[in-house]
Amino acid sequence: MGLLEYKFEENIILTNVDKVLNWARKSSLWPMTFGLACCAIEMMATGASRFDLDRFGAGAFRATPRQADLMIVAGTVTLKMAPCVRRLYDQMPEPRYVIAMGACTIGGGPYALHGYHVLKGVDLIVPVDVYVPGCPPRPEALIDGLRLLQQKVQKQGVMTRPSKPAANKAEHMTEYVRMPESRKKWEEKISHGGLTPQDEEALVEEQKAKEKAAAVAAAKA
Repeated sequence: MGLLEYKFEENIILTNVDKVLNWARKSSLWPMTFGLACCAIEMMATGASRFDLDRFGAGAFRATPRQADLMIVAGTVTLKMAPCVRRLYDQMPEPRYVIAMGACTIGGGPYALHGYHVLKGVDLIVPVDVYVPGCPPRPEALIDGLRLLQQKVQKQGVMTRPSKPAANKAEHMTEYVRMPESRKKWEEKISHGGLTPQDEEALVEEQKAKEKAAAVAAAKA
């Protein structure tokens, strides 16, 4: 018997380091202030007072990738914007997470077939943790995606994190990833006599991009 007996039993919690750190991480996800197209409007609504994303610890949107650990890619990723998205992701500290929000972000959306200027899936350039489908997804859907991400974070290990899907190795040359497929579509349109002036202009720009890619490849060789 001693003076400290029965003093601390009700205030002691037994846990491990993984659970404590993962609880802190999932409860304080800091998204980056980053929107590309119409899905970003729904993301803004999710962070506003009606849906109040801060209830889940993810309302502190940061204006710099160096202070953020969550990238919500909300909207159409054009081939011109794709290298910038990858560069922002590279500047985020580990552990970092990505939510692909909306049909355009996930697979090109309405531009999937004829959108020669649109990246057909942001997972070609950055590893995605959670996909939130919709055109655009409602705020409730984004919150559900955030909850799924929090569940994944809670299961991670401090020393051994699960491997994430590998992104495309093209780095900042991603604007040329889909050129061969686009070229085939343009040739089909030409053969059917359906080429418009806008198509001709796009074909010229594509040819210039192809020549530029070839020049860069020759310089590296």
